[in-house]
Amino acid sequence: MVDRQINLPLTETLTPADEAAVVEAVRSAARGGTPVYPVGGATLMYCGQWPTRPGIGLSLAGLNRIVDHQADDMTITVEAGVTVAQLSQCLAERRQRLPVDVAAAERATIGGVLAADPSGPRRYACGTIRDYVLGLRAVDGQGMAFGAGGRVVKNAAGYNLPRLLVGSLGTLAVITQVTLMVRPVPETSAFVACDLPDFETAERLLAALVRTQTLPTAIELLCSRTVGQVANLPELRQVGNLPHEHAARLLVGFEGSAAEVEWMVGQLQGEWRALGVDAAHVANGFDAERLWSWLVETPADQEITVRPSQTVALIAEIRRTQPDVTIHAHAGDGVIRLCGTNTPCATAVSAVQAVPPDTARLTQPWHTTNGAQHRQDACATSAAAVVRAIKQRFDPQGILNPGRIVF
Repeated sequence: MVDRQINLPLTETLTPADEAAVVEAVRSAARGGTPVYPVGGATLMYCGQWPTRPGIGLSLAGLNRIVDHQADDMTITVEAGVTVAQLSQCLAERRQRLPVDVAAAERATIGGVLAADPSGPRRYACGTIRDYVLGLRAVDGQGMAFGAGGRVVKNAAGYNLPRLLVGSLGTLAVITQVTLMVRPVPETSAFVACDLPDFETAERLLAALVRTQTLPTAIELLCSRTVGQVANLPELRQVGNLPHEHAARLLVGFEGSAAEVEWMVGQLQGEWRALGVDAAHVANGFDAERLWSWLVETPADQEITVRPSQTVALIAEIRRTQPDVTIHAHAGDGVIRLCGTNTPCATAVSAVQAVPPDTARLTQPWHTTNGAQHRQDACATSAAAVVRAIKQRFDPQGILNPGRIVF
C-alpha cells in the first residue's frame, strides 16, 4: 500500500518495555475510560475506519525480543514489536521462513501484521498470517493479560481465540507475543508470464489455471501502461510496462525444488501453447526473487475483494470507466488493487455495482480529507450482534481502538 502520513488523535504515547507494563497502561486507561491506540510499525494504519476520540498511543516497539525458536519443530515465538525483517533474518539462519507477504518489512511488526491480516501474491498457495498462528498472549480492554493456543502445531484446546484476534485491528486486545508455524525456504522459484490481447483471453487462461496440473504459488494480473519497471528483467520485457496493444499481463509464480519448478514451468508453457499462447516468458533465479519483491511492494490506494471468477469482469469495468488507473490483481484470490486514479472511491463503488450482487466487497483503506468512510458489509443482523457481544466481553468500556471497526 501507499505509505501515507497517518496521525492518530493522541494526547501522549507510551512505550512499555514488557507485557506487565502493557497491563498497567491499559488498566490505567480503563479506569478513566481513555481510548488506547496500539501502534507497531505504523505501516498498516490505513486499515479500517478512522478513530476520532483523543487517547493514548501504546507503542509496542519495546517488545522486540525473539523468545524461542524451535527450528526442529518449525515454530518460533516472538514479541509483538519484532519486525517482519527481524523475524525473517532469524528464520533464514535455519533456512526457514514465514511465507506471508508483508510490504515495508523493515518497519512492519508482527503484532501489526496479526492485527491487520494483510496478504500478498503468495496468499494463493500459502494463505495469510491467520493460517500460521499457533498461540499468542494479549491484554484485553480491562488490562487483563491472557494466553490462547499453544506452542505446538497439533493444538486443539478450546476455542481458537488466536484466529479471532487476527484481523481485529486491535479492537479486542493488545497482542504482546505470538507463536507461529514456519516453513522451509524453497530451493528456487520462477515466473511464467504472457501478455494478453484482451480480457476474454485473460478469462480463458485464468479458468484454465483451475484445471492446471501445476501448483502455482501466485497468480497475478497486471493492467496498466505505467505500472513502472522491474529493472534487468529482459525475459519479461520490463514487466511493469504493458505494450499498448495488450489489455493485461498474466504472471504465474512457482516455488519448490529445482526439479519441481522446472517441470511446472515447462508444463504450464505446454498448457498455454495448447490454448494458443506461444509467447510466454520465464523469469527464474535472481530475476524471479526481484519480481516477487516488486509484486509485494507495489503500492495501491484501494482494494476490492470479489469472487475469483468475477475478477476479470470487474477489472474490465474499471478499465472502461477509468482507463488510466493502475490495476494489480491477486487474480487467484479475487483481490483487485487500484492505484493512480483521481476518484478511487467512486471508481470502486461504481465498478462493484456493475457486477452481480453479493460477489464483491469494497475496502477503502485510507483516511479521506473530508473524513468520509465507506464500507460495504454483507454481515447479517444476527452476526453483527455476535460481533458486538464479543467486543463487549473483551473490551466492555470500548477503549481499544474505538471507531476502527463499526460494531
